[in-house]
Amino acid sequence: QWSGEYRFQYTDGPFLHLLERATIVRDADGQAVRFVGSLMDITARTQLQDQLCRSQKMEAFGQLAGGVAHDFNNFLTTILGYSDLLLHELAVTGRLAGHITEIRKAAGRASALASQLLAFSRKHPLEARVVEVNALLVNLERSLFRLLGENITVECHLHRAKEGVHVKVDPGQLTQIILNLAVNARDAMADGGRLTLATTSINVGEGTPRPPGCQENLPPGNYIGLSVSDNGSGMNNEVKAHLFEPFFTTKHGGSGSGLGLATSYGIVRQSGGHLCVESELGRGTTVTIYLPQAAPPVASAFKRPNKKMPTGTETILVLEDDVSVRHIAVRVLRSLGYDVLEAATGEHAQRLVEDRGAQKIDLLLTDMVMPEMSGRHFADWLEGTSPTTKVIFISGYLQESLHPADRQDQETFFLPKPFDPEQLATKVRETLDVGSARERRAARSSGSGCAA
Repeated sequence: QWSGEYRFQYTDGPFLHLLERATIVRDADGQAVRFVGSLMDITARTQLQDQLCRSQKMEAFGQLAGGVAHDFNNFLTTILGYSDLLLHELAVTGRLAGHITEIRKAAGRASALASQLLAFSRKHPLEARVVEVNALLVNLERSLFRLLGENITVECHLHRAKEGVHVKVDPGQLTQIILNLAVNARDAMADGGRLTLATTSINVGEGTPRPPGCQENLPPGNYIGLSVSDNGSGMNNEVKAHLFEPFFTTKHGGSGSGLGLATSYGIVRQSGGHLCVESELGRGTTVTIYLPQAAPPVASAFKRPNKKMPTGTETILVLEDDVSVRHIAVRVLRSLGYDVLEAATGEHAQRLVEDRGAQKIDLLLTDMVMPEMSGRHFADWLEGTSPTTKVIFISGYLQESLHPADRQDQETFFLPKPFDPEQLATKVRETLDVGSARERRAARSSGSGCAA
């Protein structure tokens, strides 16, 4: 018996995978008289196997990237926190202030890199809000001209709707995706060319065909498509097969990190969308982002920004196993007037709460992932002991932090790492004030009955 697999290439490029199974038929004397076999087209099965391998490899890279970036964000929180304390508490000026400012800027750039890694792993806490896509593209136009150079023209074909074209996405991340795609297009048009930005609206039903360039079907619903097209060198099938793999790049001389499209893929999928690529060697590439269409936002009132960090006198328990992050958080909160307790483990925090007896703890500020007892488990325990205590979860990424049931609870607050003193102060005050407002409303409600 014989079994083997073959790969043949069509003249126009695609491959055909065949499985052969055969056996030799012999007569009574054992002489071979016939060869019987079959050929089966297993192209679809091979493609599914390749897709599964790529998915598993990207998942493994994502877990590694998420873990590294989570620890990295702890270091950045410490760097940002102490830099701000030096600048504001000690009123440092002159050359020394300039040096500290450069340290802070470097930490900010490192934070952006950590955000890219977390976005690729799909564990980045995106700050999603409703965005008008056409307006975002128009605002980007001038930046694109500077980025692309004089030998590349930009065209826009925007889908116009009465109330605009809206999606719910992190606008900063979407802007970064568009800029990354524009840079890739520029590099593919070394001798100049045309970059085309387009938006479209599509409705996907049960029987709607898969959009061109998509590796999987879109769930039914209304989508906004945002495409970036170039008429550059294009890509062959081998390059397209590795397109979303981290650290894969066709750029030479170390000019590309290989994280651009992998990061974009993670951000788009985390936002509930799909990233589809069409490309033909010598004819150019079109990358289309499909995001669920959102309803137009309700106009919000303008809030005047605060110049000083908000203060308070409430009691706060800080539970954080990373000593540097815990120390900077405690120092900042105490400088703002709060009475602060600190613990490195859940067991230590439990002893602190029990030792205080009936003394109230107004707020728990806790990391999510810690050895032995997680922040969520401690918060659940504390709820039974002190049900009025508000909770802020802090973490390097959101997906590990909040259980779906927790996300529906309006009492749950979240502060992503890295954070600076101002972000910490604002989130703490916001959480305490929301709780106080609810208690006042409840008190008014309980005391407003009608007399008989």
